[in-house]
Amino acid sequence: MTLATHAVVGAAIASSIPHHPILGFTLAFASHFVLDAIPHWDYPLSSSKTDDENRMNDDMVMDKTFYFDLSRIALDMSCGVLLALAFFSLSSPYLFWVPIVGVCGATLPDALQFVYWKWRHQPLIALQRFHLWIHSKVNFNERPIIGVPFQIVVIILTIAAAKLL
Repeated sequence: MTLATHAVVGAAIASSIPHHPILGFTLAFASHFVLDAIPHWDYPLSSSKTDDENRMNDDMVMDKTFYFDLSRIALDMSCGVLLALAFFSLSSPYLFWVPIVGVCGATLPDALQFVYWKWRHQPLIALQRFHLWIHSKVNFNERPIIGVPFQIVVIILTIAAAKLL
């Protein structure tokens, strides 16, 4: 899933329990893996290096394409934060940060994946192993015409469900 999708789902979760930010963060973190278990589309990253024989050896090479990928990731994350704030900023000014707690929890596993690629130590090894295990083996990467609308539907359904509860 894109970071924007993870961010919106995480914000919805945390915003549904605004007076329990640690639980909101934890459930948003867990939601990342639930979403990754569903077949989905991921945009390609030119700087990623995949080892098809052992995915634990995957990496992200910090070459000239890395900065382009970083800008794509930043745009994706920015869209997620903006959507999260637009739909889940609570009316109370002192709870404005609650959706951000959910965004951080839901997107943290992908950030930790990058840390793992650069520093392969526990507990990151165990987390990466779990992340790879739970990640859907079926994807829409070659079919963005299906994958992109699917993620838009996930975002819309998440917002609708959160607003109805």
